Amino acid sequence: MSRLIRWYDYLTFNVYFFGLTTLSQTMGLITPLLVQQFVGETQKATYYGTFRLFTLMVALLAQALMGMVSDRSRFAWGRRRPFILVGTVITAILTILIGFTAGMEGMLGFWVLFAIGLVQPVASNMSQAAEQAIIPDLVPDEKRGRFSGVKALLEIPLPLILVAFTVGRLVSKGNMWAGLLVAVSVLVISMLLTMLVPEKPLKESLPPMDWDPIRRLVGMTVLFTLIILGSGQAVKLVSGLLKDITSPATLFIVMGLFGLAGMLVAVALGVWLSVRISLGDSALENPSFTWWVVNRLAFLVGAVNLSTFAVYFLQARLGYEREAAASPASQLILFVGVFILISTLPAGWLTDRFGEKRMVTIAGLVAVVGTIIALSLPSLPVIYVGGCIIGIAAGLFYTANWALGTLLVPKAEAGRYLGISNLAGAGAGAVGAYIGGPIADFVTAQVPQIPGFGYVLIFSIYGLLFLFSVVALTQVKKTR
Repeated sequence: MSRLIRWYDYLTFNVYFFGLTTLSQTMGLITPLLVQQFVGETQKATYYGTFRLFTLMVALLAQALMGMVSDRSRFAWGRRRPFILVGTVITAILTILIGFTAGMEGMLGFWVLFAIGLVQPVASNMSQAAEQAIIPDLVPDEKRGRFSGVKALLEIPLPLILVAFTVGRLVSKGNMWAGLLVAVSVLVISMLLTMLVPEKPLKESLPPMDWDPIRRLVGMTVLFTLIILGSGQAVKLVSGLLKDITSPATLFIVMGLFGLAGMLVAVALGVWLSVRISLGDSALENPSFTWWVVNRLAFLVGAVNLSTFAVYFLQARLGYEREAAASPASQLILFVGVFILISTLPAGWLTDRFGEKRMVTIAGLVAVVGTIIALSLPSLPVIYVGGCIIGIAAGLFYTANWALGTLLVPKAEAGRYLGISNLAGAGAGAVGAYIGGPIADFVTAQVPQIPGFGYVLIFSIYGLLFLFSVVALTQVKKTR
């Protein structure tokens, strides 16, 4: 950027993250309620898991492809802003269409929602991939830390506070349309402010696009999806063999073990094969990198899906009616987000002082403790306390785990290697929801006398995945 940095650049460069998170958190409250409306109580988690699997895999592909396309754009208006504008407009239209599905019923409503849900990640990631490149494009190295700090503030706690006090309350009172309009308005306003970014068109010539990374990404995503589907189908087959078991303790142990095994196969085998496809023979030369991705995915499966099923968990565990669960669910996510921020601030210093592996280990163990507390009693304050502890663990993990990853990648190919970590980001929601959803539905139907028993089971599995992330970390040999 040719001109000097101005105070408002900190806002205009990063405000779009505020809009994206506001929209994603809003959809995280509304989508499970719509799925519940369409498919009913007995199959809601199963169908929501299917929805999450395919939409997240589409998002994984779309973000990588759109990032490459915007890298090479030559629009007179700038490299990134045209993609942010077009992506926002399409995303807003699709979000409004999701609002209209609320008037539908039965499986037709679900499949219309599913179809829109497959297209929406393409549009939103068109914008997000371009937005993520603004700081690297325009901000000098010595100021990127400050810009990234503002990004973190706008991306995590502030939109969570907004959603908790506006969208969550509106949806809990049955006013879903108002919640969607708030989210769309925030996204559009954020986009308009982003249009003030002083971009210039790309002038230098570029070599022809290398499609090999995209082909590898497609292959990796297809294989990872097939592994998750296979693991999920195996767990469903096992549940069909356990229909005659009526003892809650026996069902909890047997179904829990098979569910945990299915998720572990998806995490470990899925990562190993996916990294092998992405990196080729280089993956064999750096096994610590593969285990780092396994550690990252295992932790995120737990962290992401505790919030994915928060609405259903509160409904079943505490007896909230459908929309009424949106308000406490948004409050829970708010507390988690605030404590992520609080722990992120000292996490960098702690990581430098005590080492990356040690802090990642502590994060995994603290998350286990938080999960145990959240499941210990059917009490909203107790669930909040457990959520706050998990938030502390997540803040430590995000900082220390990423710092560890940067030590494991070759400097000359850092972008290529770290880009694979998005496998953990998108895969976490897919693994935990697609495999965990049917388990929750099956166990809830088998043990209706214990409120929320199925969700207590899958949340316990997520807690064990926090513990497995610590075990996987022992195989990472490189550190400072």
